[in-house]
Amino acid sequence: MISIAIVDDHRLMRAGLANMIAGFKGYKVTIEAGNGLLFIESLKKNKAPSIVLLDINMPEMDGYQTAQWIRQNLPDTKIIALSMYENDYAIIQMLKNGCHGYLLKNSEPMLLYTAFNEIKKYGYFSNDMVSDKLIHYIGDESALKKQQDQVNQLTDKEKAFMNWVCTDKTYKEIADIMFISPRTVDTYRDHLFKKLDVKTRVGLALFAIKNNLAEL
Repeated sequence: MISIAIVDDHRLMRAGLANMIAGFKGYKVTIEAGNGLLFIESLKKNKAPSIVLLDINMPEMDGYQTAQWIRQNLPDTKIIALSMYENDYAIIQMLKNGCHGYLLKNSEPMLLYTAFNEIKKYGYFSNDMVSDKLIHYIGDESALKKQQDQVNQLTDKEKAFMNWVCTDKTYKEIADIMFISPRTVDTYRDHLFKKLDVKTRVGLALFAIKNNLAEL
């Protein structure tokens, strides 16, 4: 039985999720907590869960901080962000802080079950929000070699740009920081889309995070 923790400050959401997961074969909710601090406190009486369903917007210790703590202290625990936030910054930050998947709270129940199963099988869950085949490259030697070749082809400027992509800065703000024109930033972005075979900023950020091009 795979243990699940639900960390969300809304009681009704926790109760609804726990009831839903009770119907998933092979999974059991062992911890419910209203924020990161309460989750950490619960570990004094409970074993670390296999998977944490983690909200982002919570009081006292939010999802960003909690994910970072889990990454540092519970390396075997996988994290699925479950949030209403659909923007690139939230997704990128949660992935940087150790998330293995990202779901919106209005997702269909079976998508959550699919996420659990993929986390169990692959270690990651990829959907449209983090749509990038790079997320499945873990353990694939030929794919890892391809990634390394792609990294070796990047210029220093492109690597610097990739790091800024993983922040909350807009493309215009990145241009100002790098002392280049917005048009040049657009050129970097479009060239990297082609070089790395990705289509979104999140895809670029995933590549940067996985290849240590982002300062965590």
